[in-house]
Amino acid sequence: MEAKNKYFERPWLKFYPEGVPESVEIPERSLSEVFDEITTKYSKKTAIVFYGNKISFKKLRDDVDRFATALYELGIKKGDKLALYLLNSPQYVIAYFGALKVGATVTPISPVYTSIEVKHQLEDSEAQSIVCQDLLYDNVEMTGMDLKNVILTSIGEYLPASRKLAGKSVLGRIYGNMGVPSPKILERSGFHQFQKLIKQYPPNPPKIEINAKEDIAALPYTGGTTGLPKGALLTHYNLLACQMQTQAFWPILEEGKEVIPAFLPFYHIYGQVVAMINGLTQGSTLILFTTPDIEEIISAMERYRATVFFSVPTAFQFLKDYDKTSRVNWKRLKIITCGADTLHESTVADWERRTGSKILEGYGLTECSAVSHANPMGRSKVGSFGVPIPGMMAAVVRPETTEYVPPGEIGELLLQGLNVMQGYWKRPEDTKETLIELDGKTWLRTGDLVSMDEEGYFYFYDRQKDLIKYKGYSVFAREIEEVLTQHPQVKTAGVFGVPNPDVGQIIKAIVVLQTEARGKISEEELLKYCEENLAHYKVPKILEFRGELPKTDVGKVSRRELREEYEEE
Repeated sequence: MEAKNKYFERPWLKFYPEGVPESVEIPERSLSEVFDEITTKYSKKTAIVFYGNKISFKKLRDDVDRFATALYELGIKKGDKLALYLLNSPQYVIAYFGALKVGATVTPISPVYTSIEVKHQLEDSEAQSIVCQDLLYDNVEMTGMDLKNVILTSIGEYLPASRKLAGKSVLGRIYGNMGVPSPKILERSGFHQFQKLIKQYPPNPPKIEINAKEDIAALPYTGGTTGLPKGALLTHYNLLACQMQTQAFWPILEEGKEVIPAFLPFYHIYGQVVAMINGLTQGSTLILFTTPDIEEIISAMERYRATVFFSVPTAFQFLKDYDKTSRVNWKRLKIITCGADTLHESTVADWERRTGSKILEGYGLTECSAVSHANPMGRSKVGSFGVPIPGMMAAVVRPETTEYVPPGEIGELLLQGLNVMQGYWKRPEDTKETLIELDGKTWLRTGDLVSMDEEGYFYFYDRQKDLIKYKGYSVFAREIEEVLTQHPQVKTAGVFGVPNPDVGQIIKAIVVLQTEARGKISEEELLKYCEENLAHYKVPKILEFRGELPKTDVGKVSRRELREEYEEE
């Protein structure tokens, strides 16, 4: 009982900054209503800057309304799924909010997905219509699926004339193996061109009644860490709750006054909610990037006077050593946040020395609409992903028994809040395992191993599936990766367990060296470094050098892919 009370006393509330409430009252409103209200209020203000092309909230609202009208006339009705297979672009925003206006559910597909992955999501989500980047269409064609509506769009449709050629060349380098379909494809039944729909239909969308707490706004798919990806059911209310909770935690951010570099991918829940939804429903200006070109981002941040910076660990690891990073006065920014993966303490130290500014690390996942924790302004702790944001409850339990563990002990993180999903789409068993009843309340099991200190700050150790069992010891892959990346000659590392009948699992580390160190440092030297900095049972038994490591959509080292590679050997 004493351990349980430590969480229910919510010790973190003592460290909320002045003006941050304990909880937030969430109105039962649809995201469409909020979008309409803010676009009316800030109609003359710039909503999006896309490589120099400024789009006002009035123009954005007009295009959204026109697209919503088009969707309705194409037969897309309330409850239908609309897949978005797009890069970051104004079209993404227009299609997203246009779909919500007709009561449809958006299911975002990662642009790096193969045709097999695209097919799984289309079939599983039951999406019959898709808005697709023209250069990605080959993957849709290869699914062999007969879709009712295919709406194609080109990246150049919203680029200023001076950037159209440059835009195509950048995308060509990244998606060089993808071909743009012939214009004749638009002659096929059910095929449409995005911009023509905008011009053809008036801005008179139907009035659709939305039940904010029941109607599903978004069906994002988890990364597939166990089996095939699953769709998380997020209502309008869930997404609005996350927006209002994060806004309450950061009162320094003012409605209608912020400028946000939006390079985090919108198909990922972090970019979709924290940058796109939060930004636009607060009247912020998004400096929108199709690809995360650091030089472009740095230049635009100075040109447009960015006020916040939402990013991921890989970007900070690059920026701390980048020669042009100092062109931005980072101390002028209101907030610099990091999420989607663990931020190494060495990166934090190097960043603070370089810029004189602090990174506020946070935590979240698709199943809670993006955010559950963040470090308070003025009282962040290095190594911690912070405290629960207003309206969130968190606890740590033993995974096997769901018994509460005392502060300082490691267990599985449980979450409770209005931003938590309704369940997994068509996965009742997975939902039952993930949304559990404990003490008369419904909790989300995250599968993440964490601890909470006496002050209510939380610390990440590993995903449960990444825990390595060696001779009865529990070894955290993240801890070994942290030590390896502190070596000055190591750029990045991935650690995972290899099955072994004698000891359970042996530890394998795959290391990417800094360019100048390649061929100059041996496996033996690096293993000796590990022996000096790790307990004997945590030292890798196998160490391999590579030129690069597989990454997830947001730049995490993909341990799952490393394990799968080993199993296929």
